Amino acid sequence: MATRNAPPQLTTVLLVRHGQTPSTGKILPGRAPGLHLADTGVAQARKAAERIGELKQVDALYTSPLERARETAAPIAAITGQRARVERGLLECEFGEWTGAELSKLMKKPEWQTVQRSPSSFRFPGGESFSEMQHRIVSTLDRLRAAHPGGTIVCVSHADPIKAAVANALGTHLDLFQRIVISTCAVSVIAWSPGGPAVLAVNSTGGSLRELQPS
Repeated sequence: MATRNAPPQLTTVLLVRHGQTPSTGKILPGRAPGLHLADTGVAQARKAAERIGELKQVDALYTSPLERARETAAPIAAITGQRARVERGLLECEFGEWTGAELSKLMKKPEWQTVQRSPSSFRFPGGESFSEMQHRIVSTLDRLRAAHPGGTIVCVSHADPIKAAVANALGTHLDLFQRIVISTCAVSVIAWSPGGPAVLAVNSTGGSLRELQPS
């Protein structure tokens, strides 16, 4: 009797952006310490945790070391029973001299058009380039998923790194990654098989995550 081939082993990564802070959409906080979730962000984090808690299994939870990410990871840890492990590869982009600047002022700079239209060629003054950030987040996810073959892991990070990771998985050039929207506490899901990545969800803020499977 012929035996059926086993389905390919999938390793699934849930990328969660941190919850809303008092400065979300107003300033570019970067890696500056001391920024915590607003009340709305706390509620968003609880909702994201409830959605993730519906999954059959979560094998590991990783978080950026910044306060807003660790506070988002806390309810996920509580509901999944997984300790939130700090992973520096999930950090926000290093914005250098632009850290803490008001977005309304940054948008008036001539360099802002490069940030939006040709980010692969841009380096933040005194900081990281978008290309370096993408390499960092992709390499980090490759390492973490390799540590949990066939499992499901959650990574709490920031908007730009998540956008860069999703763009890479989609095969989209970094210069187009600004077209991807990642809202606060949105969940984006990438599943890796031996054939490569499959993007199952981007910027998901509601509904069940249990049914997400490659077609």
